[in-house]
Amino acid sequence: MRPRPGRRGAGTGLTPTAHRIIRLNYGFQLLFNLLWWMPVFYAYQKDAGLSDGQIFGIQSIYYVAFCLFEIPTGLIADRIGTRNCLRAGAVVMTAANLAPVFSASYTGFLVHFLAIAAGRSLTSGAASAYLYDGLRAEKCDEHYLRAEGTARALGLVAKVVCWPLVGPLMAVAHPTPYVLSAASAAGSLACAVALPRLAGTGGGTGERRGGGGAFLRDAGTALRCVAASRWLALVMVQGVAIFTLSRICQVNLFQPILLDHGIAEASHGGVMAAMTVAEAVASARPQWLSRRLPPVAWVSILSLALAGSLAAMTLGGPWAVVALLCLFAAATGFAYPIQRKLVNDAVPAHAPRATLLSVESIVDRAVCALAAIAVGAYLAAGRLDALLWHSALATAVLLGVFQLLLRSGAVKQGSAGPRAVPPAAPEETRAGAAGRPGTARSRPRKRL
Repeated sequence: MRPRPGRRGAGTGLTPTAHRIIRLNYGFQLLFNLLWWMPVFYAYQKDAGLSDGQIFGIQSIYYVAFCLFEIPTGLIADRIGTRNCLRAGAVVMTAANLAPVFSASYTGFLVHFLAIAAGRSLTSGAASAYLYDGLRAEKCDEHYLRAEGTARALGLVAKVVCWPLVGPLMAVAHPTPYVLSAASAAGSLACAVALPRLAGTGGGTGERRGGGGAFLRDAGTALRCVAASRWLALVMVQGVAIFTLSRICQVNLFQPILLDHGIAEASHGGVMAAMTVAEAVASARPQWLSRRLPPVAWVSILSLALAGSLAAMTLGGPWAVVALLCLFAAATGFAYPIQRKLVNDAVPAHAPRATLLSVESIVDRAVCALAAIAVGAYLAAGRLDALLWHSALATAVLLGVFQLLLRSGAVKQGSAGPRAVPPAAPEETRAGAAGRPGTARSRPRKRL
């Protein structure tokens, strides 16, 4: 039975099941993404005898594999249920982190990164889909935005706390970063096992039958949803600016920007920690943004803030650059959960949600891969400032086109996708549809 309103958490508006879903999602996201080896994997592989060519070759294979795995793993999630997919992803991630412990060689690291790509692609859409549909089934979907942001914030804080310990722990036992990463992934498996079955699923396991033909039908359904729902396609494209700018700045351009402004390598760790704290605080509190503007407008404004921060870095000194990087990180923290909710709200009823979220991830990473090639060309030519300005201008043009389409009426905000989408959803999607009539897009959204 659904708890009566009076039985909801005091002062939270959450049912006991919704509270459990949120807490277990926090634990899963924190532990699954806590990769202790991240700060030292390059040096670790060098110590194992790998050359730079081998190390970066593995990274290239990893990114390609991630994109290739996204669609089939999204289809798997919509077939077996997102909860089961989270469990499978945690099992794969645990095994992946143990591979270098047993084989610290080129083959061992290649298997490690391929398995990491498979594990992360299994959960990239499924985790968000489970949380969204779970809260909607409990009629607590107004808590989704904060839950998504807080999960991201807790993961960032955990990295700030744990990563400084990696060096001392490696001095005690060299494989410690990979062993601890495997232990963290095993902890995320425990959280996934404890996730509740959602209301309205019936007595089965959430699996859907149909074999390979059914997988192809799900893929076709997802592509038809994107083609038929201009709003969904446009929201996905808007998110490209956020993902690409944040990824390129925080991964590829972070050190070149600091070095270009005379900030020594010894200070880079402190700057990264400050950026991580800024992003964590903003991710945990997207509701701080004014409710006078709709979420789609905030994503555009925050994307422009990212672009403006990059352009301004060409004009300031070292301290100004550090401040702008922290502002950049805070804008990223605000934008990610809002964008994730926008995409989830735009998914038509009964559509394969996890598959569609995987499509969004593929688009983001494909554009990021192309941007990385351009970044390499600019940096090789010594044109860092030009790269930052051109990135800002490209973002402004993209968002200008987006707003033009929105204001011209060519795309209606919140417009639904195809009504004839086959209602072939797994346990979590069926539960989400049962929890509330219609779709989340048909309701006026007055707040973030």
